[in-house]
Amino acid sequence: MLRAFENRMLREIFGPKKDEVRRNWRILQNEELNFLYSAPPIIRVIKSRRISFCGACSRYEREMRTGFWWDDLR
Repeated sequence: MLRAFENRMLREIFGPKKDEVRRNWRILQNEELNFLYSAPPIIRVIKSRRISFCGACSRYEREMRTGFWWDDLR
């Protein structure tokens, strides 16, 4: 659903494309949108940030267990 929403917003931003052969307007396909936008898909960005956040949480929890983090407060 998130990918469909992203493509719908990109279609609104870039608008329709004039077909040179048939001389009519058409909606851009997903591959054309990805080529024009040239950024990683939103799902890949969210997953990478989620993994990064999990790594930060695991380091935070480890610091609390060792007492390293609490030493800075005293």
